[in-house]
Amino acid sequence: MDLFLINPTKSLQIPTPLSPFPPKFKLHFFVHGLGFSRTISRSQFMAKIQSSDDTKRKIRKPISQKIILSGPLDSPEISENVNAKVEIPAIDAQKVEILAKKARNPLWVSLKRVPRRIASVLSNLPLAIGEMATIAGLMALGTVIEQGEAPELYFQKYPEDNPVLGFFTWRWVLYLGFDHMFSSPVFLGMLVLLAASLMACTYTTQVPLVRVARRWSFLTSAESIRKQEVADSLPRASIKDLGVILMGAGYEVFSKGPSLYAFKGMAGRFAPIGVHLAMLLIMAGATLSATGSFRGSVTVPQGLNFVIGDIMGPSGFLSNPMPSFNTEVHVNRFYMDYYESGEVSQFHTDLSLLNLDGKEVMRKTISVNDPLRYDGVTIYQTDWGISALQVSKDTDGPFNLAMAPLKINGDKKLYGTFLPVGDTNSSNVKGISMLARDLQSIVLYDQEGKFAGVRRPSSKLPIDIDGMKIVIEDAIGSTGLELKTDPGVPIVYAGFGALMLTTCISYLSHSQIWALQDGTTVVVGGKTNRGKVEFAGELNRLLDSIPEIVNTKTTPSKTLNSESKDGDSLV
Repeated sequence: MDLFLINPTKSLQIPTPLSPFPPKFKLHFFVHGLGFSRTISRSQFMAKIQSSDDTKRKIRKPISQKIILSGPLDSPEISENVNAKVEIPAIDAQKVEILAKKARNPLWVSLKRVPRRIASVLSNLPLAIGEMATIAGLMALGTVIEQGEAPELYFQKYPEDNPVLGFFTWRWVLYLGFDHMFSSPVFLGMLVLLAASLMACTYTTQVPLVRVARRWSFLTSAESIRKQEVADSLPRASIKDLGVILMGAGYEVFSKGPSLYAFKGMAGRFAPIGVHLAMLLIMAGATLSATGSFRGSVTVPQGLNFVIGDIMGPSGFLSNPMPSFNTEVHVNRFYMDYYESGEVSQFHTDLSLLNLDGKEVMRKTISVNDPLRYDGVTIYQTDWGISALQVSKDTDGPFNLAMAPLKINGDKKLYGTFLPVGDTNSSNVKGISMLARDLQSIVLYDQEGKFAGVRRPSSKLPIDIDGMKIVIEDAIGSTGLELKTDPGVPIVYAGFGALMLTTCISYLSHSQIWALQDGTTVVVGGKTNRGKVEFAGELNRLLDSIPEIVNTKTTPSKTLNSESKDGDSLV
């Protein structure tokens, strides 16, 4: 026999006795269109009905309840009892049959379990560790492989005829996007997978732990309390005194009759969720930085201008131009500071930002580690160079000679230029060579390549070379600037701040204490998720401070007898 329950929200009133029912029958539940089936015995069904009657709750709006019995009823007595005490309204039998088939369909049951199975797989700790290790390996590989270079460089460094480690060639770099590692599909895919694992772990593990921890659970059995990690019994004590002492120690205390429950450190249970959310923020910010930013670099001689939008290039598919890209940058001045040894210590650039009307909207002198920030664009000082020399020859000039970088061994810079002398149309042109390592001094050589002398641009002192008076009027420097927009930086900073905060909070212990007044004895037990030794010591100190109840009541006759034995008299 089958028993169908439609929206079973109120306790059932089933006629007794149920003995004529079969020993076992199938129970079908239909709640708001969802079906469930279960085979149940007669005794189990009766126990469920009695339990429902004992724990019924008040409902604001009554919901119609329908009970349908299907199958043969061998006993007329049962038919009469059921018809007498249970109202069986009419219902669409076809709809009930469809719901019943849906509830028994194994495919439907399997589909309902798919999300939980996927979440269970993603929340696997070894999988998450493997994902983080893979991301760390890709980041390390991104620091080794040159980023954002032309394909020719990768053809040269990773040739197919001599692969690195026997297999790594330029095809790996270009096909997998390792030339822009942090926006490559492989790297972003691993970030998405790790984010899914974090969310699955939060949903399947951390949230249920918080829900359990927030429940007020009273233990009504002394044996259950004594089974806790730390337990003790206090004879001649009051559970009210224990509650007052626990509140003074920072516990949230709840009491119900002779039972008491207290806890503290609930924030420690929420902290792992906060850690996961902080990591998600960091990954979201890093992804936005990799796919939604603009970058560009430029070397600009002193006194020239450039437009920000002409320099910037998108780094990913989420990059959107900003209004500040129409801003014009003017290099007012470039200068350097030097150590006593003559080495360059710092270099500075005085920049002005001009709007479309040519009006200056901002001005700042930047240096290394002191960038300019304007409307989402950051301008960094990254490099320097020498663009030209202003030279006078006898009565001619001054005129500018372009300086070219020269390749030398080592990391020091060297720039050079050439001042032609005589017939410039000749196939064998001779002239004066000039070399400079910085803006402090210029080394000059005559037409034969012999050393002629050194002059400082600021001295304006002439030097005679091959009968000509040469004056170095000025050395014009050029500034190397890097520009970028990075919308993910605030998100990454917020994520790291939240990560540090929640990591510290996670070290807070979530401690729980149960107590039961058993006559004049108070049975106390508790547990904690961390700092178990410290918790045991704290609980012992708290129990030691509970006052002992002493019975001071004595009868007058006993008092008089004791006094008469001592020979004292009462007046």
